[in-house]
Amino acid sequence: MMGEGYKVSEAVQKVYDRLANESAVKTGIEFLAADHSATVAEQIAINEVAAPPFKENERALFYMAKLQELGLADVQQDDEGNVFGVFRGCGNGPRLFVSAHLDTVFAEATDVTVKERDGKLYAPGIADNARGLAAILAVIRALRSSGVQTVGDIVFGGNVGEEGLGDLRGIKAFFRDNTDIDGYITVDGVKEQIITYLATGSRRYEITYRGPGGHSWNAFGLPSAIHALGRAIAKIGEVRTPSQPKTTFTVGTITGGTSVNSIAADASMLLDLRSASEAELKKLETEVLALLQVAADEENARWGSSAIRVEIKLVGDRPAGEQSPDLPIVQAAWAASEAVAVPPEFGPASSTDANLPMSLGIPAIRLCGGGAEGNNHSLDEWYDPANAYRGPQKIFLTLLGLVGVAGVSEPLLAKRG
Repeated sequence: MMGEGYKVSEAVQKVYDRLANESAVKTGIEFLAADHSATVAEQIAINEVAAPPFKENERALFYMAKLQELGLADVQQDDEGNVFGVFRGCGNGPRLFVSAHLDTVFAEATDVTVKERDGKLYAPGIADNARGLAAILAVIRALRSSGVQTVGDIVFGGNVGEEGLGDLRGIKAFFRDNTDIDGYITVDGVKEQIITYLATGSRRYEITYRGPGGHSWNAFGLPSAIHALGRAIAKIGEVRTPSQPKTTFTVGTITGGTSVNSIAADASMLLDLRSASEAELKKLETEVLALLQVAADEENARWGSSAIRVEIKLVGDRPAGEQSPDLPIVQAAWAASEAVAVPPEFGPASSTDANLPMSLGIPAIRLCGGGAEGNNHSLDEWYDPANAYRGPQKIFLTLLGLVGVAGVSEPLLAKRG
């Protein structure tokens, strides 16, 4: 188990000992267990409002109405499409942002109707990320029902653009426009044990080779865009990357050409480069981008031409993020897990909305909504809600430790600047 032997500081443990014995906090924890069926029903309702890439607005408006119904202050939708509102604290405490992504990976025409079989829910997106969105609403209900008064503010929301070529556009816009955030939690995934505090960075490129094209017989001797693309792919395939920090690459899709008997005038690929280290990511990027021009030069040289050219377009930029496991936001999540009898473990570096704030030096983690899942990002995606209330319980306690509870505990999360 990642994190075996990890212990929180004495100061953090004292905070969670006090919270565990506070009657209002206990009420909130008990509420989340009792609210389980309502949370799952809400998860189903959210999932059945489609949210395809770049077309999340219908779900965003649905979710914004939920935030309004729960009585949050300043509920709004920003220009990028994110929706959020504020649970007000009573004092001059830190300001914590908690969100789950609204978008799915599925096309607009995908049937997102939820079907139940043998206790499991089946539908595209039911785990990723309808569960995260529902878990946040459950936590807000628990705060309201328990009467807990926080010291700091908690901004709750649903953000756009996390999946695929969304390129974290929602979170990038939010942190560009809101400079008063002291910490961030994304609720993404379902395994409640997991705490992720490291971010895998990625660069995604659309690479296009262009040439004159022509008939495969009559124009033979002209360079081919597809052949140039093939040369580039072969060169990329020979690149060596470190296993630690994990650094990877893949050519995800290729397109091009006109017909079987045509010399291709254009050919494209989508290239994904990733690393848990920003330095290694930049090193890989430099090496791979240089190979792209070499491939064009070799195709031209083969036919004594200069006609092939390469166009390189950055279509995705997710920064890597490295933090200490001793940060208060990490310790709080660990202590909260133990307090609700969820055996905590650290997840490996991953690519989530938390990447962006980490890269800005803002403490950030990923927590999960609870339950079990399978076949994510496929039409056969499923979700098992058994004991899933433990996810919202862990999130609830993590938030309280970070922003503080009036008369019980001071915030563990520091105000920035």
